[in-house]
Amino acid sequence: MVLSVARSDIVKAYRKLAKQWHPDMHKTKEGKESASTMFQKIANAYEILRDEEQRTDYDYMLDNPEEYLSHYYRYYKRRVTPKVDVRIVIVVTITIISVVQYLGALNNYKTAISYLCKEQKYRSKALDIAKTEGLLNNNKKRKRAMTKEEIKQEEEALIRKIIENKMDIRGGYSRPKYTDVLWIQLFLLPYHAFCFLCWNVRWVYLFNILKKEYGDEEKLYLIRKHMKCSHTQWDALGDHEKEEFMHQELWKRDKFQKWKEAKEEEMKIKLAENSRYKSFRRYMKKGGPGQMTFGPD
Repeated sequence: MVLSVARSDIVKAYRKLAKQWHPDMHKTKEGKESASTMFQKIANAYEILRDEEQRTDYDYMLDNPEEYLSHYYRYYKRRVTPKVDVRIVIVVTITIISVVQYLGALNNYKTAISYLCKEQKYRSKALDIAKTEGLLNNNKKRKRAMTKEEIKQEEEALIRKIIENKMDIRGGYSRPKYTDVLWIQLFLLPYHAFCFLCWNVRWVYLFNILKKEYGDEEKLYLIRKHMKCSHTQWDALGDHEKEEFMHQELWKRDKFQKWKEAKEEEMKIKLAENSRYKSFRRYMKKGGPGQMTFGPD
């Protein structure tokens, strides 16, 4: 049996029956209860028949009543499955992640600026720049009209502005960029993938096949790779440190290994001379933290 009924006919029949069996149309208590039960059945039937997928399942159930387990499965799957479009969920999720990323980076940047504004060394440099560029307010009449608090706030704002404009903050506390958020990264993914492929092809052709000498860019890349530094960690290093790495030829594996071993040995010596580390070692030799044991002493 297949219900070959037009949608408009279903709507008309529903409105007619809903009006007839609506609980408000009945006055007695028994009549209201009976009408409420019937009205709920009519509403359920209408919900099934007006939806094409549910209506198809209903027709299939009428033709195959013996498959009652699969009917129950399809029914509850449809009821439990979220009605929200998955694409909307993905878009909203990526948007939230992107906003959180940018706000987190902005908070880190502001924290770094606030820290630098409190450091006397950077405050002095900022004031020197302000004096050199004539940014300080030397108008005595205007200063007399201002309170000490207002003068201090104006000076703090000027110091902060100079530090923001002049200070090159790198690493995880650098000025946030829109290009670093997830949405933009996903949008630029094909371009980055293409650039990565071209870069690798160029590397293989120039240095593996033609055996050419490395340029400065390639040498710095190999040093960063040997050190296992991320882009953020590498950018946080000063130019003088990178120049020192280049001077020591750390792009060569053997020289890097010797440099690494020397650094590890230097760190061991520093730790051995450190009073806190010595105390910790003595503490551990004595047994460290107390242990709970079970059994005879």
